[in-house]
Amino acid sequence: MKPRYSVLDLAPVRQGGSIAETFHNSVDLARHAEQWGFTRYWLAEHHNMPGIASAATSVLIGHIAGNTESIRVGSGGIMLPNHAPLLIAEQFGTLETLYPGRIDLGLGRAPGSDGLTARALRRTLHQTGDDFPALVEELLSYFQPLSPDRHVQAVPGAGLSIPVWLLGSSTFSAQLAARLGLPFAFASHFAPELLHQAIRLYRAQFQPSARLATPYVIVGAPVIAAPTDAEAERLATSPKQRFLKLIRGEPIYAVPPVDSMDGLWSPAERDLVESKFAAAIIGGPATIAARLATFLAATEADELIFTSDAFRHQDRLRSFEIVAAAFAQLPAARPPYTEVPA
Repeated sequence: MKPRYSVLDLAPVRQGGSIAETFHNSVDLARHAEQWGFTRYWLAEHHNMPGIASAATSVLIGHIAGNTESIRVGSGGIMLPNHAPLLIAEQFGTLETLYPGRIDLGLGRAPGSDGLTARALRRTLHQTGDDFPALVEELLSYFQPLSPDRHVQAVPGAGLSIPVWLLGSSTFSAQLAARLGLPFAFASHFAPELLHQAIRLYRAQFQPSARLATPYVIVGAPVIAAPTDAEAERLATSPKQRFLKLIRGEPIYAVPPVDSMDGLWSPAERDLVESKFAAAIIGGPATIAARLATFLAATEADELIFTSDAFRHQDRLRSFEIVAAAFAQLPAARPPYTEVPA
């Protein structure tokens, strides 16, 4: 079988647009992705970030799943230190009950916010991320079958086969995923520096589990595809401007592309932004196909998951359509893993 390909929707709010528009566009993109053969559609938890509308991640997952038919829908990810594991087990147990066989639960340990917002979410900063392994194991325990010996159980949730993924941008979650025998997704769409080291560690240290027999790696990558390389490079100035605003601490609304970034950033800012786009796949159809093949060969990823923050919705749609066409041209790879009951 060929490598899988999926969508990571950061629910971008357009400058001059609205959150309602963002949610409408997310549904439209998910429906198109389903038609184009994408495997899954994930949404990421962020808080107090004007320009990103996926704070209530579980609610939005339900909205997308309810407006599609077959594509898997899930979190990329839920920032577990922000939540009680029981609450997440109940939320995703509810989603899996409503949309059986279609829900993924990806978990991260970052707050998805700033320090003040993290305190507002948690009411305390006792959970700092250092207890992430214990939180993950507690959450996994709630998906075990109902038992009279357990005084606290997830209803719904107990006994459901919900695939659980660990997400990360460093080697920490890679090694934890390996120890627990879980699939692993690396966030090289914004932090590509440790990509190869993390996936090497994950594969080398992987311990088979009841959930997963062999390692499975998803790699995130930004993509901007257009009819020509020149147009794609121009459209890519929108996500680059957005990341520039992020490092400056400014609202990160999606902004129109520009002909040149010259004069918009300092040399140091340019170097930082460009470094964060090291895994980006940008170009016309032929360039996209070539770069996808090179990226897959370098990472040996089982699946790629793409973000695309083009300013106009139709440009986002076109990027994903071109990616789907490029994957159709790729040769077959080793068979992907089979998800097994929790």
